[in-house]
Amino acid sequence: MTNNQPTPDTVLRLINGYWATGIVGAAAGHAVFTHLENGADTPGLLATRAEISERGAQTLLDGLVSVGLVELHDGRYRNTAEASAYLVEGKPACLSSFAQLKLTHMGSLAALPEVVRTGGPVTDPTTEVADNPHWALVVPAIAAQSVPAATLAAQVLRLPEAGEVSILDVGGGSGIYSALWLEANAQARSTQLDWEPINKIARRLLEERGLADRFTCIDGDFHSTDFGEGLYDVALYSHIAHQEGPEENTEVFTRLRRALKPGGALVVCDYVVDDDRGGPAFPLLFASEMLLKSNQGGTWRRSEYRDWLLKAGFGDVSFHSAPPATLVVAR
Repeated sequence: MTNNQPTPDTVLRLINGYWATGIVGAAAGHAVFTHLENGADTPGLLATRAEISERGAQTLLDGLVSVGLVELHDGRYRNTAEASAYLVEGKPACLSSFAQLKLTHMGSLAALPEVVRTGGPVTDPTTEVADNPHWALVVPAIAAQSVPAATLAAQVLRLPEAGEVSILDVGGGSGIYSALWLEANAQARSTQLDWEPINKIARRLLEERGLADRFTCIDGDFHSTDFGEGLYDVALYSHIAHQEGPEENTEVFTRLRRALKPGGALVVCDYVVDDDRGGPAFPLLFASEMLLKSNQGGTWRRSEYRDWLLKAGFGDVSFHSAPPATLVVAR
């Protein structure tokens, strides 16, 4: 076989991609990354600390080396920089809970061929039901994903030095944006609009962080709840646009424009794809999640966000990279 002939290696890795989900989820469930961070750098040490079999420890380490989350040097294992930042328990952006949650979602992909054929969910869309147990698991698990983007957004908006500002977080989920922004600005106040079961989750987070006195919740559906007029300095619409269609997003952006004070800013955070749909990789892949779980959602292009926001009455739209997401700031 000559060097320029294709091999099946990449295809086999993709066909067996569920192994990566399983390995990372199982490793997170046994705190493998945390133990590695704390010096358990051999299979034997890891097995003892994690209370798992040494054979199991070796298998997980082999798999984690394969997927690029663990490095091996002279017989010793250590986390890569990415694993250290995003999979070690106790760190603000830790995604271990999300990795474990995704283990439970693997079976749903078996429906994808039929979903592709019909163009939408073959069961009730989980993104559109307020009391779906799905939210109690998903909302806390995905909170850490928003930490880098929320931190960047605070810098872009210069929130720490903004003084008294009022924030409206539409579909705020766990309340992580409000928590980080209120911590960054002791004079800020935030209102979250979301379904009542989800607001309960957010209240717990803000109470745990000692911020409940500056945090208010409105129980309701953002499609039908009045945002008011001229009330807020900042509005946030994070990871909601991908669940909605173009008309719905434009309508919400129009109402959010009215809810802002003169000079106010709308921050949209989502998985945004390039105009030619050539990348980035994760937003392109995430579109399949929306095909499985929503009636109209998808990963939308930069030009679509710009068009919707201009149509809604905003005059200035800028884009800021927050991998794997993008911040869209409109004024």
